[in-house]
Amino acid sequence: MSKIAVVYWSGTGNTEAMATAVCEGAKEKGAEAVMLTAAEFSDSMMDSFDAVALGCPSMGVEQLEESQFKPMFNSCEAKLKGKRIALFGSYGWEDGEWMRNWEETCISDGAVLACDYVICNDAPDDEAITSCKALGAALT
Repeated sequence: MSKIAVVYWSGTGNTEAMATAVCEGAKEKGAEAVMLTAAEFSDSMMDSFDAVALGCPSMGVEQLEESQFKPMFNSCEAKLKGKRIALFGSYGWEDGEWMRNWEETCISDGAVLACDYVICNDAPDDEAITSCKALGAALT
């Protein structure tokens, strides 16, 4: 059984709703999945999981949330080489540049992307929830 961490930061609840769907998708495929906020997760936990889903909304000028998520992510970067991951998040403006940049960073760090990232504008609709469940399933 795969052990999956769904690590996220959410300011309005949109990315948290996505994280819930990711976790459900992993569990539906038989994985042991746990949701953790960025404040609850650290680089020392990376080796405890077979795969990690990372979720963060676009903040400011298309960037990761800087007070909790980005420091946590930066500390985990050294552990991404060879690690199966998937990315997700919501945005309210622009076109998703933050996610493309984040994906490039993860690839440069040697992460193994389990699937394409999932983004949605504002609250996730039914299509986004379905995509998030598929993302979770892809990590198993």
